[in-house]
Amino acid sequence: MNNFAASEAAALAAAYDDIWLVAGQRTPFADYNGVLRDVSPTDLGIAAARSLFDTSGIPASEVDAIVAGNMAQASFDAYFLPRHIGLYSGVNPNVPALLVQRLCCTGFETILTAADQITLGKAGVVLCVGAESMSRNPVAAYTHRAGFRMGQVEFKDFLWEATLDTAPGVGMGGTAENLAVRYGIGREEVDRFAAQSFARAAAAWDAGWFAAEVSAVANATWELEGYKPRGIKLADRAERCERDGHVRPTPYETLQKLKPAFGGVQTGGNSSAIVDGAAAVIVARGDWVRAHGLRPLARIVAGAAAAVPPEIMGIGPAPAIRAAAKKAGIAVGDIGRIEINEAFGAQYLACERELGLDRERVNVHGGAIAIGHPLGASGVRLTHTVARAAREAGLQYGVSSACAGGGQGVAVIVENAA
Repeated sequence: MNNFAASEAAALAAAYDDIWLVAGQRTPFADYNGVLRDVSPTDLGIAAARSLFDTSGIPASEVDAIVAGNMAQASFDAYFLPRHIGLYSGVNPNVPALLVQRLCCTGFETILTAADQITLGKAGVVLCVGAESMSRNPVAAYTHRAGFRMGQVEFKDFLWEATLDTAPGVGMGGTAENLAVRYGIGREEVDRFAAQSFARAAAAWDAGWFAAEVSAVANATWELEGYKPRGIKLADRAERCERDGHVRPTPYETLQKLKPAFGGVQTGGNSSAIVDGAAAVIVARGDWVRAHGLRPLARIVAGAAAAVPPEIMGIGPAPAIRAAAKKAGIAVGDIGRIEINEAFGAQYLACERELGLDRERVNVHGGAIAIGHPLGASGVRLTHTVARAAREAGLQYGVSSACAGGGQGVAVIVENAA
C-alpha cells in the first residue's frame, strides 16, 4: 500500500447539515458515434433536466440556482451551456447559471457547489446537471489564428490528445498501467473484473433497476417564447434512445482476446466505455424539502477533493473517500454502498486494494466499463445511483467517487433518507 496521508490532509473537505439530494434522472448513455452523436451536450443537459422535472413532479419554477458541468466544448455555443439548460428546461429566466469543471470529477463538483451555495445562503433549490458529448469532441487547431505556415498545418483529434497529461508525459491509460505495476494487478484480474461489471449492469437493466433512473430520449423540439427553438434529432433515423448502449453480455473469454491498448493490462474492453449522455439532480435545503412534503433520496453528508501524483491519477478516490469519511465522522467500513468510477479496470482495482474494499458493496449494478463514462456527467450519475442503491439495500451510508486527470479525486458521502 502507498501512503496518501499528505493528500488526505490537504484535501478540500466539508461537512453539510440539512442539505438533501431530492431526485435525479439521466439520459441513456449512448455509445460513441451512436444515436446521440449529433446532439450537443447542451441539448443532452436540457433533456436530462426536463425529464427530472417531469418524473419528480417538482416544478422547474422552484429552482433558484443552476450549476452545470461539462468537459469538452462540443458545440459553437458551448459558452452558454448552463444558461441554456436553465432557459429551455423551464427554470425562471431570472435564475443565474454557473459552469464548473474538475475534469472527470466535474459532475460531483456540481453537487458540492450546490451544497456550498445552500450553506452560504445563496440558494435553496439547485438544479445540478452534468452533460458530455464524446462523439462531438472537435478535431482542432490551436496555432493557426495568425495563418498557416508552410509544412506546419496541424489539426488533431481533441478527444485523443486531451487524454495526455503533458506534465508527466503520460496518457490516462498509462496512469492505469502504472497503478497495475504498483499494486501487482494482472491482465486476468482486470478482465474478470470487467466481465463482472458487464454482468452486473446487464442484470440490473434486465431486472428493471435502471427504469427509475433513466428516461428515454426522443426526437424533440423545445420552444422558448421570444427565442430560437432548440431540440434533439437522433442519428440513423432513430426515433428513441431508451437504454445504455454499451451494456451487453460480455464474458471473460471475449475480453481476454482483446489486444492491450497501452502496452499492459488495459484494453478497450476493460476500460470505461466512451459514451454520450447527461444526468441531472436537484439539491435542496431541508426546510424547503419538508415544506413541500417531499421524500428525498439522501442527505448530503460530506464531500472532499484530493490531489495525488499525476502519473497515478487513478488512485484519487482513495484519499478523497478517506478525507470525506473523516469529515463526516465515520469510517470507510461504515459505508454500505460505494460507487467508484471505473475509468480503467486496473485503476478501480488499485483503489479497491488501497481502501480494503469488499466488492460486494461496490458498483453493485455495474460501472463505467459497462455503462460508460461521459466525463462531465459521471459524477452526477454516480451520486444519484449510490443514493438509490443505499436506499434499495436499507443501508445508512453511501459514497460516490472518481479519479480525475492531472491527479485528483472527489468523493461525496450521502446518508439514506428512508
